Amino acid sequence: MDKTIEKREHILVCISPSPSNIKVIKAASRMAEAFHATLTALYIKPANYDSLPERDKARLRNNIKYAEENGASITTIIGDDVPLQIAEYAHISDTTKIVVGRSGARRRHLFGKMSLTEQIILNAPDVDVYIIPDSVADLKQQKEKAHISDQIRPTLKDAIITLILLMASTGLGLIFTLFGFTESNIITVFILGVLVISVITVSPFYSITGSLASVLLFNWFFIEPKFSFHTYETEYVVTFGIMLLSSLITGSLANKLKKNARQSAREAFRAKVLFDTNQLLQKAENSEDVIRITAHQIITLLDKDVIIYPRDDKGHLGKEAAFNSSGFSDEDELSDDNEREIADWVFHNHQAAGLRLEKYSAAGAQYHAICLNNYCYGVIAIRLNGIPLETFENSVFMSILGECALALESLRNAAEKEKASIMVRNEQLRSNLLRSISHDIRTPLTSISGNASNLLNHYEQLDTATLKRIFSDIYDDSEWLADLVENLLSISRIENGQMELHMSMDVLNDVIDEALKHVDRNVSQHHISVQNNDDILLVNMDARLIMQVLINLINNAIKNTQTGSEIIIRSEQREDAVIVSVIDNGPGIPDSVKPHVFEMFYTGQSKVADGRRGLGLGLALCKSIVEAHNGKIILKDNTPTGCWFEIALPMDRDSAKIEI
Repeated sequence: MDKTIEKREHILVCISPSPSNIKVIKAASRMAEAFHATLTALYIKPANYDSLPERDKARLRNNIKYAEENGASITTIIGDDVPLQIAEYAHISDTTKIVVGRSGARRRHLFGKMSLTEQIILNAPDVDVYIIPDSVADLKQQKEKAHISDQIRPTLKDAIITLILLMASTGLGLIFTLFGFTESNIITVFILGVLVISVITVSPFYSITGSLASVLLFNWFFIEPKFSFHTYETEYVVTFGIMLLSSLITGSLANKLKKNARQSAREAFRAKVLFDTNQLLQKAENSEDVIRITAHQIITLLDKDVIIYPRDDKGHLGKEAAFNSSGFSDEDELSDDNEREIADWVFHNHQAAGLRLEKYSAAGAQYHAICLNNYCYGVIAIRLNGIPLETFENSVFMSILGECALALESLRNAAEKEKASIMVRNEQLRSNLLRSISHDIRTPLTSISGNASNLLNHYEQLDTATLKRIFSDIYDDSEWLADLVENLLSISRIENGQMELHMSMDVLNDVIDEALKHVDRNVSQHHISVQNNDDILLVNMDARLIMQVLINLINNAIKNTQTGSEIIIRSEQREDAVIVSVIDNGPGIPDSVKPHVFEMFYTGQSKVADGRRGLGLGLALCKSIVEAHNGKIILKDNTPTGCWFEIALPMDRDSAKIEI
């Protein structure tokens, strides 16, 4: 069974400054709706676009806007061969139907120039071409327009340049005469002079003037009788005609190439701005960078002031940021309640508004929404200063807005992904915590319950030594549970950002002495020595929390070293910081474990604790408390064996973070 893939209809409508172009666009829109087709509006931008009358430019902008409102996507191509470029674009874009207005030009005789529609049909024979007739009034306006020359006024500078080049051509021709060159060589010199005039001067008036002057100068200086405009030989009339025609054609081509080069340079610059925007936005680390880069690139493209209203965390427009060519400004004349109201309307409706637009046309600027997938990231305002955006400028500007929205969307997705990752990590932490608590609490509670039951049932039969051992075990287990609860509460406060530091100037030696009074009761089985600095060390700290850090470190040394080990607590001053060290000569910590000792729930043997080995919260808590004081805690090896925990605390917490 044969299967054919039906080609989707694609309608191409041509846009021009013609008043009747609205009628053409409307007809194309109806056709697209009837055929369920894609509608593209194509504008061929000529090289002399800048010299078009403002009335035509305004009408063109209105036609483009009307095409957009009717669902057309706008495409702009630069060139002067309109029918060929329409046909080429139709082939590339798989266009099935072309809709154009009837050209005012008619073929008057057999060898006359073909009309626009005839040339399109010739260049695109496989595409259906629909011609929408113009009204008589429109044809008259087109005829009037055909006689309007480029409105570039001659300048004195160009006149002087033209005069100098004509004099140089004449002088070079006289030199050629002295060396016996023929008249054809001299004619070439004058044509070259006209070519240079056309390239250097701005107005085409001087290329025409130069062509006429070249013929007259050639006749005056080089044709017998010299120094007169008469000629003995009639064939020179033909020579003059050919010379004039050659000069005019050369000048015309040079002017066209110059305009195309100028236009290409302008479009290349705008394309470079768009490319640079894409590259810079890829490197942006946050939304502030995206807004700053976008504003800077728009200023580079349009040379107009920009004000951006970013979306805040509550889903509303935040405080505006104004940008101009001199940098960043906090205040702007657009930052008033009326302009803010326009920005809010654009933000909620996802539509452009403001100056030269249908909504809020009396505003001081144009407002555009920065949107992607029906999510608005903010509003950008452009102060036009009475100069509307060109078609291609507007296209690049909208592309920059799209790049901005895409960059903000990427940052938003990354933030949501990070948030989800944090939630998963927190859930894993909670799971580990509950599992570890269930293991860690079960053992001491079982011990306390068993010992209490033994005391209730057999108290009279137990001797004094056994009773003392049972009471000691109950005390140890209850103290261990109390420490566990205290660490859990402290970790919870830190994780929730609720840990408050009650800073005061305290003597460090007193804090160390107080910490030693609350350490594990098995401290008597070890040799504890305190090596204090002779000077009184005053530190701005939360004495209660720093004491908890010291208790955790000392208890860690007591529980993880052999009986009879030596534990040293040392304090000293280094520049603007105090250093507190807890040193033991126990078995030490393996190198593979050292990078993880300050991680929560890490116990050195497994990632999740069980039995009576603890939850692995103590050192993580110590690190959090020390860093809250702008300090630092590190672990290093003692010589020959053992651990050396070193705490560095700034004597004034407002100073920079300590490095050790």
